[in-house]
Amino acid sequence: MQKDAVPHSAVRRLSKAERRRQLLDTALLIVREENADRLTLGHLAVRAGVSKPVVYDHFGTRSGLLIELYKWIDTERVNAFRDAMTTAVRSVEETAQVLASAYIQCAADNTDEFHAVGAALAGSDEKAAVFQELLDNCVQMFVAVLEPHATCSGEALERSCTGLVGAGEALAGALVRGRYGVDEVTEAFASLIRGALQDAPTEAGAR
Repeated sequence: MQKDAVPHSAVRRLSKAERRRQLLDTALLIVREENADRLTLGHLAVRAGVSKPVVYDHFGTRSGLLIELYKWIDTERVNAFRDAMTTAVRSVEETAQVLASAYIQCAADNTDEFHAVGAALAGSDEKAAVFQELLDNCVQMFVAVLEPHATCSGEALERSCTGLVGAGEALAGALVRGRYGVDEVTEAFASLIRGALQDAPTEAGAR
């Protein structure tokens, strides 16, 4: 035994949650460094330094791995933005502008890992359901960010945010197709956000 070797018994085994996080981190690196086509369960096992059964136990299939990575990237991104927005005091105007800009840039960016994984999922039966789940997460993020400025009930705000997310997707799509410029789209979305807060029914009117 080498003098500086660590005894096997002294190496802390990762919990299942920690191992899953390590595998997703490694999967993201593969997409970033090699491309999504290279992301297979076998290759992930090699890059993560684990056996294939460990990877299969967590994800089952390549499609399962892609779906979990797709959801994880988006959730991490949305949570980070929500936390940043809810820990600082901003005016309605500032909030609407920052939210609109961040959402449009994110939704229209087809060069990052999220879109690469999404492209790899094209044709998957599960993709539509996963995409809807991610849109629902975005709605909840909008609710959390806009709630300090809202005078309506929680249900009314959620309905408004559902409409805003749909509008954001449509505007981002128009930007990608070249119909409008980024400044035009961002300002239009910010105006919609401000309008949704101003036009939302009050607590009394919502009853």
